[in-house]
Amino acid sequence: MQNTNRDQSADLNTELNTDLNNSLGFVIHDVARLMRWNFDRKSQDLGLTRSQWSVLASLRRCDGAQQKTLASLLDIAPISLARHIDRLQQDGWVTRQDDPDDRRAKRVFLTNKALAILAELQTLGQQVRAEALAGITPAEEQQLLQLLLRMRANLALPANPDL
Repeated sequence: MQNTNRDQSADLNTELNTDLNNSLGFVIHDVARLMRWNFDRKSQDLGLTRSQWSVLASLRRCDGAQQKTLASLLDIAPISLARHIDRLQQDGWVTRQDDPDDRRAKRVFLTNKALAILAELQTLGQQVRAEALAGITPAEEQQLLQLLLRMRANLALPANPDL
């Protein structure tokens, strides 16, 4: 009797694992995790943490953004972002300037040093993407991208245009 319960439990665990491994959300999450892991492995010698290069990459899209805008874009607390920016500024990756439209706010700008490292990070990102897309045709890649963009649009809240 005990073996039967154990066998049923093992069968259920196998079924759940199979279901998870074939679940769209799980696969998307796992692919993103593996891409981040591979990128981290390739970029570890550049002297930036993932959090730091995420801030730099976001600034590349909106250089001169207010800190609160950047925090919203990165989906992190403003105080956490302030600590990252303090360190990035100390290391010469960014500068802060007073916002001419809001005396309480600061705008964050990339330095030339950051622009140079972002070019290296972009190359590493292209390498990881090429590894992830090995065996996938350009047409399949485009179709995958379009489907994921549609899914993102379906899930994005109208109140959060940064998504």
